[in-house]
Amino acid sequence: MQNIASYLLSNAFSAFSPIMNTASAICSVNGQQIPCDDQLSGALGIGMGVFFLIMLVLVVLIIVGTWKVYKKAGEPGWACIIPIYNIIVLLQIVKKPIWWIVLFFIPIVNVIMSIVVMHNLSKSFGKDVGYTLGLIFLPFIFYPILGFGSAQYVGGMTASTPTGAGAPTQTM
Repeated sequence: MQNIASYLLSNAFSAFSPIMNTASAICSVNGQQIPCDDQLSGALGIGMGVFFLIMLVLVVLIIVGTWKVYKKAGEPGWACIIPIYNIIVLLQIVKKPIWWIVLFFIPIVNVIMSIVVMHNLSKSFGKDVGYTLGLIFLPFIFYPILGFGSAQYVGGMTASTPTGAGAPTQTM
């Protein structure tokens, strides 16, 4: 009985940990005997490299698209890469007060404000709620479409106000 208990305790970690099992195993690659952990770390390194490359491409797509959106709105494109200043410029694009930037520093409120600002950005380019959802969930696709597409910046106007000759005038 004591032998069974000592055997179970001595092998407990290797039985439940696949990493420990592969670290002690020997693999054969091209006729060479190498530890399996070297093979695992090589595959992990390649996988992380591919992941990093994909993420880099997605970030570049977002930056380039946002740069073009800022340029279409009449703001400097480089402003999209400066932290905090990019939010200030975005608030100017969607015609919201600058003090709203404070709301971006409050947890949970910042998520709500980001959604509101993205929706106002969509409306500033004549788009609807569907486009807002695209900007939120697939920005690497929708920012370049907005920046390079045919959408024109119409400003932060959400409702058309009658002006000119047909507008009602106030008399005293």
